[in-house]
Amino acid sequence: MNFILEFVQKIFTATLFSLGGTPISISSIIELIFSLFLVIFIARILSNLLKQRVLTKLGVDEGNREAIAVIVRYFSIIIGIIIVLQGIGFNLTSLAVVAGGLGVGIGFGIQDLTTNFVSGLTLLLDRPVKVGDYVELEGLSGTVKEVSIRSTIIKTNDDSSVIVPNSNMISSKIVNWSYDNSILCLRIPVEVADNSDPLLVTETLLNTAYSEPAVLHEPNPKVLFSEFGDNCFKFKLLVWINRPKEQEYIKSSLNFAIEYNFRQQGIAFPANPTDLWLRNPEVLGPIFQENGLKSLADEDWRALIYPVEETLAPVTLPVSDQLSLRDALHKVKYFENFSDLELRQLIEAGYRQKLQPSQMLFRENDPGDAFYIILSGSVEVFVEKINKHLTNLTAGQFLGELSLMLGIPRTASVRALENTTLFAINKNGFQKILKEQPELSEQIIQELSRNQEELSQRQKQLRALGLVDDTEDDQNPVDWVRKRLQNLFSLAR
Repeated sequence: MNFILEFVQKIFTATLFSLGGTPISISSIIELIFSLFLVIFIARILSNLLKQRVLTKLGVDEGNREAIAVIVRYFSIIIGIIIVLQGIGFNLTSLAVVAGGLGVGIGFGIQDLTTNFVSGLTLLLDRPVKVGDYVELEGLSGTVKEVSIRSTIIKTNDDSSVIVPNSNMISSKIVNWSYDNSILCLRIPVEVADNSDPLLVTETLLNTAYSEPAVLHEPNPKVLFSEFGDNCFKFKLLVWINRPKEQEYIKSSLNFAIEYNFRQQGIAFPANPTDLWLRNPEVLGPIFQENGLKSLADEDWRALIYPVEETLAPVTLPVSDQLSLRDALHKVKYFENFSDLELRQLIEAGYRQKLQPSQMLFRENDPGDAFYIILSGSVEVFVEKINKHLTNLTAGQFLGELSLMLGIPRTASVRALENTTLFAINKNGFQKILKEQPELSEQIIQELSRNQEELSQRQKQLRALGLVDDTEDDQNPVDWVRKRLQNLFSLAR
């Protein structure tokens, strides 16, 4: 029995070959393999513990957690391998000489692996793409689930996992929707018949955009009149969303809503007329003669080819109970003489705001940062301090214009009496309008000057609050309004 054990021991300890002056035996190979597995196991546990416990408690985001954990794992493996080799008795100096000699030959064989390894380090250290990012690569869209040294795993919208070599992630053009932020612009092309009202199309598209819960109100949705097509006008609806993974579903929802709202407003999509060309029109001669027609130029010849269709009665479309924004803006005395082109700029500068019953729009002494037009529903204006009702406002009426134009704090509170939709223009939007339409500021000044007594009261109110700048203070109320508009909205003097 001892003889057998000694024989087995000799087999396992016998030198098979030498590597860099270090004898290699079966036992040393088994020890090396076991040690390497142990190193990899410990490194994985260490990186998972770091990622799931330490970094999570420190509030590090998912992408950075994954990058740090992967770097620590591979660094731990490298350190562990060096320790194992030294523990077994490998001469690392001589091993480096051997590795250097074999490096050139091996390099050609594992060139792709080396490229992916270096690319993986670049991704982990430079982090142009990290775990959790939503990316688009060569027609492939999905969320990055893992970045390793060799490859990156992307989970697509249909829940399939795609393994992409890291070299492709570095060398290819990648759209990273999550790099700076997750906001994505959707461009939805829309074609309408060439007899459509462009302003009505613009308003309907914007109403549709604001009605979609996934669409952001900042940046504001926009409508572009892109070009004139054959028998059609071509528009583009631009909306911004912060859920890029759901872009296809959101676009589908918007398309459904656009089609529905166009039918509601009587906006027609362009027809696609089909022309019929006859290769041998002379073969129809006998048919024309039998029916008393002399040539193709005679009227009613189409009835011989196409069946007579019964004319359908026009369909009466339901009319939305929401006030047309064009009509509402024309009721505002400052905009009553605006053309459709000027109204379109107003419509694009504003945004929609919806209120539930009893929801507050603003309170007394709030900054006057927007003015509102009621499109549907109604609101109550009241003094909250003494609980005094002042008035109710309904569709078509507007409020808050003086607070916006003169920078005056709100003098009353406003709350919704029912489900209410308002069109609002805030300070930034109003400033944009005044800069694009310099003559509007003078129209506003002339309109306000008709009630100089009220202007004087407003001026005294602002003086009492310390809100009148020395450069704009003027005894003449009209000059004061002009200077105040210039200061508030940074207008050229």
